[in-house]
Amino acid sequence: MKIWTIANQKGGVGKTTTVASLAGAFVKRGLKVLMVDTDPHASLGYYLGIDSEQLPCSLYDLFLANKTLTTDSVQMHIVPTNVVGLDLMPSTMALATLDRSLGHQEGMGLILKKALKLVENRYDVVLIDCPPVLGVLMVNALAASEHIIVPVQTEFLAIKGLDRMVKTMLLMGRSKKIKYSYTIVPTMFDKRTRAASAALLQLNEDYNEELWQDVIPVDTKFRDASLSHLPASHYAPSSRGVKAYNRLLDYLLAKDLSHVKIS
Repeated sequence: MKIWTIANQKGGVGKTTTVASLAGAFVKRGLKVLMVDTDPHASLGYYLGIDSEQLPCSLYDLFLANKTLTTDSVQMHIVPTNVVGLDLMPSTMALATLDRSLGHQEGMGLILKKALKLVENRYDVVLIDCPPVLGVLMVNALAASEHIIVPVQTEFLAIKGLDRMVKTMLLMGRSKKIKYSYTIVPTMFDKRTRAASAALLQLNEDYNEELWQDVIPVDTKFRDASLSHLPASHYAPSSRGVKAYNRLLDYLLAKDLSHVKIS
């Protein structure tokens, strides 16, 4: 089982869209996928038509039960979506209280990693959606991950947010004596605007080695897909945005998933 985290310390850069789009693309290729929503806003659940506040349990309850986790108890925190082969570990607003209520406890940064280990035989891939805030939730997501995908909107302020995210990975990596593997993905690219082209040029100058040399374009089909509570891959499979995410997936698979069988 491979685990990828989609993270950036700036909101509105396409993290949730990237999770849903890659998840749908994986399912289209025959893999069993688990999405984990660690953002208290629960956007990923709403994207797929799931209201986590109406569910009996969520990721928050999993954190509370961290000392008694079993495969069955972790599975209880996972719900199916309306796409066969695609499951969700939902978020809830209560997650926003974790740093204050439980963040000081020893081992809190490894709970998600431990939980996912218990269900590793049930999924081929896990994709983790992160909040745009450095705290116990992002620490858990990064600690559990083998590769980090950093979506960055092709505009100036988003690039400044990217700087903070890269510094966070460097600091956390030094403290854990590891080097995080990551890929920067330019999103919401509008070739008609000078600002988008300038931002892409800046990304190439600053992060050439880690940058995916392609873009996710602006595509209204992403918004339409979320309104239909489906990944774009299932709502508009021939759209330019879906084709771009398939190219991204091909690139990431070549880098990081060579031993996972793709049907």
